Amino acid sequence: MKSDRLLLRGRLLSFKSEPQSPDDVSAYDYIEDGALLIEDGMIIKRGTYCDVVADAGDAEIVDHRPKLLTAGFIDTHIHFPQVQIVASWGAQLLDWLNTYTFPEETRFVEESHAAAMACRFFDLLTNHGTTTSVAYCSVHKTSANAYFEEAEQRNMRVIGGKVMMDRNAPDGLRDTPQSGYDDSKELIEKWHGRGRAHYAITPRFAITSTPEQMEMTGALVKEHPDCFVQTHLSENRNEIAFTLELYPEARDYLDVYQRYGLLSDKMLLGHSIHLEDREIGALAETGSRPVFCPTSNLFLGSGLFDDAGLRSKGIVNAIATDIGAGTSYSMLQTLNEGYKILQLQDQKLHPLRAFHWITRGNAVALGLEDKIGTLDPGTEADIVVLDSRATDAMALRMERATTLSEELFVLQILGDDRAIEEVYVAGRAQKGGSGQQRSNEAQTVSGVRSAA
Repeated sequence: MKSDRLLLRGRLLSFKSEPQSPDDVSAYDYIEDGALLIEDGMIIKRGTYCDVVADAGDAEIVDHRPKLLTAGFIDTHIHFPQVQIVASWGAQLLDWLNTYTFPEETRFVEESHAAAMACRFFDLLTNHGTTTSVAYCSVHKTSANAYFEEAEQRNMRVIGGKVMMDRNAPDGLRDTPQSGYDDSKELIEKWHGRGRAHYAITPRFAITSTPEQMEMTGALVKEHPDCFVQTHLSENRNEIAFTLELYPEARDYLDVYQRYGLLSDKMLLGHSIHLEDREIGALAETGSRPVFCPTSNLFLGSGLFDDAGLRSKGIVNAIATDIGAGTSYSMLQTLNEGYKILQLQDQKLHPLRAFHWITRGNAVALGLEDKIGTLDPGTEADIVVLDSRATDAMALRMERATTLSEELFVLQILGDDRAIEEVYVAGRAQKGGSGQQRSNEAQTVSGVRSAA
């Protein structure tokens, strides 16, 4: 009988805290010839290979040397129904939503389409090294159910929710204050805390929700304080102006959410670029989490996220792809573009902090650092295997790299899905696995349906 234990051998990198400088070796553990012992989806031992193999028993041994093993990447803001509009030529935020996003999301009322897209969505995530996603689904329950069902088949830790939106959207993409509440309540009861799933109460943004819907959202948050909450904030100046027209009594954009009791350390606020001083103070006071979406902010010309300014106020920032205005599923490429945005503001994103950010850092932002984001014993075995020589350009650069930080920076700037050698979700290898097979089957079914 095959053992359910697995031993992974390779170079190990796991963070203990956020690195304060490029030389902060106290913030992480690095083991040149290391090993992880995994059982029932959990890491039960970490150390040198010689130390761990002594307790491995009949464990299957997979030798990834000389590759680098880190915790799986965490994407804290992504739109599941936008998988087929990535790289759609467009203007800025509001035009892009009306031209591409809203028509596309109406398709997710159909169960078979939502299920097919969920297979392909999660294949893309894991192929790029992402093992946890925080997703916006469409307004339809079918979309959220497809997202959670596919994640459950893969035993992935995910967060998500159906968007609530009852105005300024086309027919087929609006709920009502009551139906948005009822559908969200039903999905919370079905999915929140089931396996590795968490629910996020999801008013899309102030423009698409009436005050009545915001009141119902506040009721949901009060009734389910352990759920996450996610929405958008101050991505675009026209968006801000329109929001304040719709909510003339609000002191500023953030006040729309604040007055309905939505702000807390469970709140994820996508973008958060053009903030007023009062808003920054409220974020710090409530512990709410801004989410930096660099490729999306560049693609839509939205603006530059002030990471250092917010951090100086004690605010915890997350980082994310924001597919589909975001242009890559890769958290490595997200770091690449994030580095450039911060450079424009004379802010530095050194590679140690960058890799902390997409692993333990995002886990801290979610309050899940005891479960994901590290390679610590007792945490879930979500692991990515990185190849810093995956392309000719990377291999050539690596001939001159002499330190771990240099290697990480090569991955940060030049890496993408080709640098992802393997991905383990709860201890199970994903690349080319059962999920990919289901995706191929779903693609065939989708193709037949389209041809018909």
